[in-house]
Amino acid sequence: MKPLNPLPLATAADGASQTVTGPVSDTRRKLLGAGAAGAALAAIGAPAIVNAQASPKIRIGFWPVASALPFFVAVEKGYFKEAGLDVEPLKFASAQQVMEAMLSGRAEGSSNGTASAVLAIGEIAQPGLFKIFCTNPTNAKFILDEFVVAKDSPIKSLAELKGKKVASGPGIQNVTLAKVMLEKAGAGQVAVTELPIGQHVAALAAGQVDAVYTLEPTGTAGRLSGLTRTLEVGVVAKYILGDPMAPWHGGAASLTTEFIKKYPDVTKKYIAAYKRGVDLVKTKPDEARPHLKGNTAIEGALTAEVPMSDYLFSTDFKPSDIAYFQKFYDLFSDKGIFEKRVLVDTLLYKG
Repeated sequence: MKPLNPLPLATAADGASQTVTGPVSDTRRKLLGAGAAGAALAAIGAPAIVNAQASPKIRIGFWPVASALPFFVAVEKGYFKEAGLDVEPLKFASAQQVMEAMLSGRAEGSSNGTASAVLAIGEIAQPGLFKIFCTNPTNAKFILDEFVVAKDSPIKSLAELKGKKVASGPGIQNVTLAKVMLEKAGAGQVAVTELPIGQHVAALAAGQVDAVYTLEPTGTAGRLSGLTRTLEVGVVAKYILGDPMAPWHGGAASLTTEFIKKYPDVTKKYIAAYKRGVDLVKTKPDEARPHLKGNTAIEGALTAEVPMSDYLFSTDFKPSDIAYFQKFYDLFSDKGIFEKRVLVDTLLYKG
C-alpha cells in the first residue's frame, strides 16, 4: 500500500520530536522564529501557494501514530477526493512540528493524534489560531497511554517506581504527565528521561531503564516480542482526571481559523469526509487497520493487535467532555507550562 507522502523537514538526526523544556514563553520565541523564517522566504521571492477559491489546497500535518488512522483512511479510500477536496498529507516527526507548521502558515490543520497540549501552546503563541473538530479520547477501555516494564521485572505497581530509572516519550506533554502521574501514584518525585518512543522496548530489554511511560503500540509490540509487559493502562484518565474510564482528549484534529473563515463550505465538506474515515474505524476496524501500514511504524501482526482510540466530534461534546478536557489543560497551566489558562470551549469548532 502506498504510504502518504512525507514532507522533508529539518529534524533531529534520529527523527525524534523536538523537545520543549521551558514554559510556553520560550516556545513562543521558537515558533515566532519559524514564522519569521517563512516571511523571509516570501521576501526573497519564494513561490507562494495560491489557494483557488473553488478548490483550495488543504495541507494537513500528521504524526505517524495509530490514532491518526481515520485521516489515513479518508486519504487512501478517496473520501476527500470524492468530496472534491484537494488534501495534501504532510508527515512530521512530532506533534510540535505539526503545530509549528500551522503557526507559520505551512499547514491548514492537523490530523487526530496531534497532542492537544502542544496545540494549546500554539494557541497561546497566536490566539485564535485553530479550531478542534475531532478528538481521540482514550481511557482504560480505549487504550493509548500506559506504563510498561521489562517482562521479568519484579515491579508490580507505579508506587514501586520510586527511585527507579523511568523514561517517557519526548515532548512537554509526555514528560509532564509522567512526572505528575508517578507522584500521584505514590512514587514521589521521579526524574523522567526523554526517549524516542521507538526505543522504549529496546531500552527496557537492555535494562537501561526500569519503566517507561509510553503510548501504544509500544506495549503491544513489547508483548508480542516477549520482551515487556504492561504495568498499567489508561493512566492519564486514572491519575490526572480521577476516573480510569474518563475520556482523556490527548490528541485532536483541527483546522486553522483562517481557513475556516475563508472557506466555510469547504470546511464542512472536509469534516464530513473525515467523519467517513472515523465511522469506518469505529464500525469496521478490520477494514480500516490495513491503512496503518506504510503510514506508521505499525506492520505485520501488530496491525491487527494494536488497540484503537475512540473518536468524538466537537459538535457532539457534552458538558462532561469539556470539563474533563479542561481539567487536562488546567494541569499544564497549574504547572506553569502554559503561561495562561487555555479555555477548551473557545477552541471547539461549533459548525
